[in-house]
Amino acid sequence: MEKGSAYQHTLQLPITEFPMRGDLAKREPAMLEKWESEDYYGQLQDLGRAQNRPTFVLHDGPPYANGNIHIGTALNKVLKDIVMRSRSLAGYHVPYVPGWDTHGLPIELHVVRALGPKRQGMTVSEFREHCAAYALEQIDIQRSQFRRLGVWGEWDNPYITMKPEYEAVQVRLFGDMVEKGYVYKAKKPVYWCADCQTALAEAEIEYGDHRSPSIFVRFPVKDGKGILAEDDTYVVIWTTTPWTIPANLAIALHPLYDYIVVKTERGNLVLAKELAKGVLEELGLEAKEVLAEFKGEQLEGVVCTHPLMQRDSLVILGDHVTLEAGTGCVHTAPGHGHEDYLVGLEYGLDILSPVDAEGRFTEEAGPYAGLTLNEGNKAVTADLEKSGDLLKMDFVDHSYPHCWRCKHPVVYRSTDQWFISIDKFRDAMLEAIEGVQWIPSWGIDRIRGMVADRGDWCISRQRIWGVPIPVFYCTCGETIATRDTIDHVAEIFSREGSNAWFEKTAQELLPEGFTCPACGGENLEKETDTMDVWFDSGVSHWAVLTTRDGLRWPADLYLEGSDQHRGWFQSSLSISVAAKEQAPYKAVLTHGMVVDGEGRKMSKSLGNVIAPEEIWKLYGADVLRLWVSSAEFRGDIRISPDILKQLSDAYRRIRNTARFLLGNLHDFDPNEHSVPYEQMEELDRWALMQLAKLSRKVRTAYEKYEFHIVYHQIHQFCAVDLGGFYLDVLKDRLYCDAPNSKERRSAQTAFLAIIKELAQLLAPILVFTSEEIWGHLPEQVRTEQSVHFSTWQELPGEYWDEDLDRRWAEFLEIRRVAAKGLELARTDKVIGAANESRLVLYADEAKRDVLAAFAKDLRLLFIVSEVEIKPLEEGGAALYSEPGLAVDVFRADGEKCQRCWKYFAEMSGDENHPHICHRCLEAIEA
Repeated sequence: MEKGSAYQHTLQLPITEFPMRGDLAKREPAMLEKWESEDYYGQLQDLGRAQNRPTFVLHDGPPYANGNIHIGTALNKVLKDIVMRSRSLAGYHVPYVPGWDTHGLPIELHVVRALGPKRQGMTVSEFREHCAAYALEQIDIQRSQFRRLGVWGEWDNPYITMKPEYEAVQVRLFGDMVEKGYVYKAKKPVYWCADCQTALAEAEIEYGDHRSPSIFVRFPVKDGKGILAEDDTYVVIWTTTPWTIPANLAIALHPLYDYIVVKTERGNLVLAKELAKGVLEELGLEAKEVLAEFKGEQLEGVVCTHPLMQRDSLVILGDHVTLEAGTGCVHTAPGHGHEDYLVGLEYGLDILSPVDAEGRFTEEAGPYAGLTLNEGNKAVTADLEKSGDLLKMDFVDHSYPHCWRCKHPVVYRSTDQWFISIDKFRDAMLEAIEGVQWIPSWGIDRIRGMVADRGDWCISRQRIWGVPIPVFYCTCGETIATRDTIDHVAEIFSREGSNAWFEKTAQELLPEGFTCPACGGENLEKETDTMDVWFDSGVSHWAVLTTRDGLRWPADLYLEGSDQHRGWFQSSLSISVAAKEQAPYKAVLTHGMVVDGEGRKMSKSLGNVIAPEEIWKLYGADVLRLWVSSAEFRGDIRISPDILKQLSDAYRRIRNTARFLLGNLHDFDPNEHSVPYEQMEELDRWALMQLAKLSRKVRTAYEKYEFHIVYHQIHQFCAVDLGGFYLDVLKDRLYCDAPNSKERRSAQTAFLAIIKELAQLLAPILVFTSEEIWGHLPEQVRTEQSVHFSTWQELPGEYWDEDLDRRWAEFLEIRRVAAKGLELARTDKVIGAANESRLVLYADEAKRDVLAAFAKDLRLLFIVSEVEIKPLEEGGAALYSEPGLAVDVFRADGEKCQRCWKYFAEMSGDENHPHICHRCLEAIEA
């Protein structure tokens, strides 16, 4: 009706305090403050225990405590929160203990840089205290950011890998593996200072500017394995350490990158496709023709000839290969680089390291024996020039590791390291994998292949900031690591933390009166290496799930990115099977990586990075959470400003739907006004059937972790079933009928059922908005203080009426055709609003039968003033037609009711209200 009409005050227009604008960036923090001050998470746990709900355990993979969270971290935490909240609504007790990984190189390097010269005067223990302080600062930053996302958990009592009780469990598990004979010592490359003639820990490395030779070298293809031609074909590498070329045993490609063979004046060169243009420009070569293109994995096993040594160089695959610099084909010398070493282990390559403690080539380097490494750089480059395989030589200034003691550049050189023998329990791991549910299903093939092919696990690190390897050495040569000695160290760590290793002597760390079992000596030394941080996080399942009340082992679910098949999933599985002979998880769910709107990897250089903070400040955390739910996250997930704008629009549609439903319940008391189902209008019963279908689909989708289905089903329900039909049709009844008419109360009865169920279905995703909706529901139907304390209840079975649903589906198909006719009439200026229409439907017999069943409500359902039904054969010249149905639209006859806007042949005739219809007069008088 027109604004300012005399009858506006007689209409039942929506009234609600639920705001149209979400204003989430401002409203969400206030809600967070309430949740935290009143400990809503704690209340939910108490409720779960009090109701004796079955427990669901999702074990959190610990993010590294260094820097702000990024969009991928946000995706992961929100997915976990959606899982936990949906399981809570499904009736589970859902304790969630978040964790942090706090040891390792990034923190160590940050502290070294922050301390500067102060570092040199510190004891190891003092340095580690600075590392711990920095880690705790980073945890505080990330914790506040995770909370801002609406994620609930034990944020005030998370698990942290540097806590004494955690380290003690870690050491005991190490002892379990030692006791079973799974731990041994072997050789591996580490930082080496030739001037000091010692291995260096990462914390003893300083990075400074250094001028290095930069060379591009071609390796002739010897055996292309039927993929590459051998004639005049070369794989091109780039390195800033020419002295390592004599130790080259392989060339690593990334399995998923695209590689091309380019015809040039220096031969047919194999290069990463993305880097090829820049490399050829650098080399001053012309790309005459692209001869072939392959994925890296297709080239595995190709054999090249070493350009200087009488041996082969094998083409292998490695995830460490990047496209940030070079050619995408990485020169691999397993004795002189960490990644080279690890990938070399996978392929069974020798750990060739022809360099002695003084930094001179050994006899293994052939013609270069006796040369210093600087001399070797020059000799190697000269020989490559002679062989014709040097494509370019230049110099590059870059950051390079130096010894913090003598300030000289360091090299990688192989030394002894600690390993876990995967071979000894590989079969048990493969068997355990079969008993786990992998989601998506291809995950089992991925991890099975990785476990079947992986080499032994190097667990020692030459770092200070980590959990010490609890091993002792006697001067007689005996290595001491027994159940008793390891348990004794663990007990000390549980009380004092692992700093005790650096503060106490070996004798103080061993049981009282301990002597070497081989010689009886007491002159013992401590191992200086610390454990790989993957071992730290890999023990978390036991360190957390078996030590906290309310949790249980194994976990019901692990949920991380797909890269963790190689990482945390595998380290956890290795330790669990080795120590406890069982997988640590019942199910593993993986998500893809976040990419931009064009499918490109997030990169600062591309300028396509979107920080979570940007999103919640602009749109609110609920829109970020909606983005998480909207994509099929098992593959890569796209994000861009346009995508976020679309999701903001979708959020607005859902919010406006909720607001309309709530606004039309302003005068509805469920106890007094509810209409029994069997007395409700059929249209309202149809809406409840759609609600029942939605609820069934959405709850099943949550159970199967198919959150994109949840999003799309709810959005379609709001936009199509409700906004596109039901709510539009009902406006007349809601606004214009008498306030207490059964028809209007029927609609309100349906509205209440819909909005309550909708709030609960949305709750795992739109955590703030669903809570806001819940707070505006009539008090009588709010079963709990918070929607997040509630559980899904089965909707009444009577809502499920397939016969009714089928009948309405037939009608809605007719309505779809009629709507096209109305739109054409509107375009042709025959009508303005649909209420001005006289709709004529020419229908075949079947469709006339359908329409006859809806005869009394046709004007309401089509939102027109008059509907005529005629035989199909009379509609030959109709405005629009489809098989079995034709549509004509005319301007309605009669007078327009000044209250409901419909046209009627005669008005009420009331002397006080002569220009309104009979229905509107009755409503006013009521």
